[in-house]
Amino acid sequence: MKRLVYEKFISWKSKKNRKPLLVTGVRQCGKTYLIKEFGDNEFEDMAYFNFDGNEGLKSVFDYDFNTERIIDELGSVIYGKRIVPGQTLVVFDEIQDCPRAIQALKYFCEDMPKLHLIAAGSLLGVALRREGISFPVGKVDRIEMYPMSFEEFVNADGGEKYVDGVRKLSLEREIPQLYTVPLEKYLKNYYIVGGMPEAVQTWVDTHDYKETEEVQDRILRDYADDFGKHTTPETAAKIRLIWDAIPSQIARDNNKFIFSHVKQGARAKDLEDALEWIVNSGIAGKLCMVPTPELPLSGMADNTYFKVYMADVGLLRRKSNVNYRTILEGDSSYIHFKGALTENYVFTQLKCMGIDSYFWRTKADAEIDFITDYEGSILPIEVKSADNTKAKSLHLFCGRYHPRMAIKTSLKNVGDNMDGDTHVWSLPLYVIFRIKEYILS
Repeated sequence: MKRLVYEKFISWKSKKNRKPLLVTGVRQCGKTYLIKEFGDNEFEDMAYFNFDGNEGLKSVFDYDFNTERIIDELGSVIYGKRIVPGQTLVVFDEIQDCPRAIQALKYFCEDMPKLHLIAAGSLLGVALRREGISFPVGKVDRIEMYPMSFEEFVNADGGEKYVDGVRKLSLEREIPQLYTVPLEKYLKNYYIVGGMPEAVQTWVDTHDYKETEEVQDRILRDYADDFGKHTTPETAAKIRLIWDAIPSQIARDNNKFIFSHVKQGARAKDLEDALEWIVNSGIAGKLCMVPTPELPLSGMADNTYFKVYMADVGLLRRKSNVNYRTILEGDSSYIHFKGALTENYVFTQLKCMGIDSYFWRTKADAEIDFITDYEGSILPIEVKSADNTKAKSLHLFCGRYHPRMAIKTSLKNVGDNMDGDTHVWSLPLYVIFRIKEYILS
């Protein structure tokens, strides 16, 4: 299955001032698979080393950080072939299990710049924040990987012609029914399947919802098992409380994350370390509020007031026990959670595109679901789950702050109008992957 991030690996390979590459991302999002594919396709040879439970491999780094010695021992003793800088891709997988290997990246950067070295691992985000691990600041390049985006899902499921066709349309043109009907169906299936590569592959191979859900259930169990394997029993118990509370927190009318709703009487200081573990692991993400939308948004964010979304919309759907038939057919009692699921979908798609976002809310309950300052301008994004695009909050925001552009995303077709000084685009949820084109237009 084609991954768009592959092009970033290609760019890294040819960088003039290339550094060792650190690949982070939620467990089972396809890091190892893509790295191996990259090695097989783009290099004469690939030396792959996995630190998980491999004490002999770890011992190579115990003596010193002499990169020539390390590479010689890795090649001659473990890999069985000479590692040649410029020809061999060296892969350190599950590197979080060897803190000294993480430290060694600094010396590979300084002493062996011609070597192509990629380091990756599940829960690497957690490990890098663990006390006692010295991170090589400024000595690594980084790529963050996510579950497959909607665009990648459609391409994998045989709909590449629809993605390519839509991309060729002018931004102003309404999308013909030739594309809207199949893309709406793909969107429903994406809500059900999500973007975890194993779940997507199972769906592509079988088009069987039940078999796909078996994969999702296994991934959810694996995530839960990690809590106990990589933390103390006390912290693991708190992480499970947070993890199990995410769907209900997302579905609330005011979906600000409230610690006391996770456990009665709990305070932020009791559970915030558990929430940070989940966020650092990549299985969920925080969306912070910006009370005053001024540039840069990162400097205006209130990090104590936030929402929490899951990293994959299909896993959220499954963890919330929403039947796939409900997604396909709709139900009057499903309307509220449909809105939450749609917000989570937009959150993940913006992440996949490298667009950092926040949300805006007033005391009078006016709210903009997402705000970004991508490319240096404030852009509010209003999300609707159906084709109702009445957006009082967006109108209020535009009247108060006068952004150059705003986006309303729903199931309504492409369209645009002026709201005072603001150019407001209607952008269908199933072509959110074109949002950068609109921002730059």
